[in-house]
This record gives sequence, C-alpha cells and structure tokens, in this order.
Amino acid sequence: MGQSLSQMYIHLIFGTKNRYPFIIGSVETELHKYIAEILKSYESPAIKINSVPDHMHILFRLSKNYTLVKIIEEIKKHSSKWMKSKGIDGFTWQIGYGAFSVSSSKIDTVSNYIMNQKEHHKIISFKDEVEGFMKKYHLCEYDPEYFWV
Repeated sequence: MGQSLSQMYIHLIFGTKNRYPFIIGSVETELHKYIAEILKSYESPAIKINSVPDHMHILFRLSKNYTLVKIIEEIKKHSSKWMKSKGIDGFTWQIGYGAFSVSSSKIDTVSNYIMNQKEHHKIISFKDEVEGFMKKYHLCEYDPEYFWV
C-alpha cells in the first residue's frame, strides 16, 4: 500500500497531582482551548475536551505520525507550563494516565460522556470512575498504588 492511513480515536484521562482542584473558573475554558491547540500541532485533532477541578477527559484522533506517549507528554508538559503562567502556583499533573481506544461507532457516546462530567461526578468519584474503566477494559497491569501518584 503506497499510502499510510490511520483512524484511531483515544479517550485520554488524567488528573492533577494529589487530585488537587486546580482546574476552576475561567482557566478551565482557556485550558481546554490550549490543549486543543497542542493536539492540533501534533496532527491529533481534539473531538471533545472537558474537565472537572481535579482531572481531564480528552477525546481525540491519534496522528499516524506521533506516538500516543509523545502526545500525552506534550499535552502535560505544555499545559502545565501554561497553567503556571496563569498564576496557578504549584500546579502539576499526576504522573499516570488512562488511554482507551474508541470505536468510530462510539464517538458520539464517548463525546456525550465527556461533556456530562460535572453531572457524572456528582454521582461517582474519579477513583471509582477510573477503576470502572480498568475493569471494563480488563487492564490487568493497573496498580492503584502507582496510578494515583
């Protein structure tokens, strides 16, 4: 095949260090836009981005030219610097993340899930949400002792 084609959708979830509620007020919308620009610069367009004070959900199409780990590294590195430039002292992301593949037939379902995070987290904690994903996707290497640092 002479042409390289790829269409992989990723649901990325990661939190702030120690679940500190840094993502609040006007910084939230600006942060989402900034992360969308980072993704665009790595040929991985954002489909939906939403957050609650202590974590992010991002649905994006993964570029065929960059690895997932590179994109996550760049999102965290640049957005962390950006948050600090906005006067959010002590801001840092957690070390770990969850990244899940999404079927193109489930894009709308995952988009709606991401957009309803504030309501969702009135019912379920972030930790319970993540552990539910780990069970649903059979991630046997999940170790809560290391994931939540």
